[in-house]
Amino acid sequence: MKVSYFKANSGQNPRMGFELRKKGRFEEAEKFAKRMKKVQREAKAVLAKVQKDMRKYADRHRVEAMEYKVRDLVLLSMWDLKWQMVGQCSEKLIEQSVGSYRMKAIISSNVIELDLPTTVKIHPVVNVSRIKRYIDQVDGQRKRVPQPVIIEGEEEWEVEKILNKRKIQGKNKFLVQ
Repeated sequence: MKVSYFKANSGQNPRMGFELRKKGRFEEAEKFAKRMKKVQREAKAVLAKVQKDMRKYADRHRVEAMEYKVRDLVLLSMWDLKWQMVGQCSEKLIEQSVGSYRMKAIISSNVIELDLPTTVKIHPVVNVSRIKRYIDQVDGQRKRVPQPVIIEGEEEWEVEKILNKRKIQGKNKFLVQ
């Protein structure tokens, strides 16, 4: 007669873990398992309803992200640059956004890379919540930025006339044309 060593020693075949147990022997365990399955079904239904409600209320304040293209001009929020201005002027007087900067690359739908000058000391990859599309100024509204004249290796600007002068913290400030 062929018998395994385990059955010869213990009188039964080893349990491998994947055999089905005989029904009817563990009635309380079966009741508990049925009750737990019912609780899980109800919990999943409640969670699905809550997720649907949360999505509805969260999406009320969401707007579709603007579609940007590479080489578009954008304005950068000063939120990330405020720490560079500490000590220079009051936070209330800092502009809300600066620019215009060209977009170098679109990394994902909400992350872009900007072509920033070396004077801006932040990482060039920013979230789209920190930028706005640049809208060109109306004719006649554009400020002409005069080009500096280099004299003895230093940049200087030509002044047509002095419009106003005031003293701030012991330094003379001039409004020029």
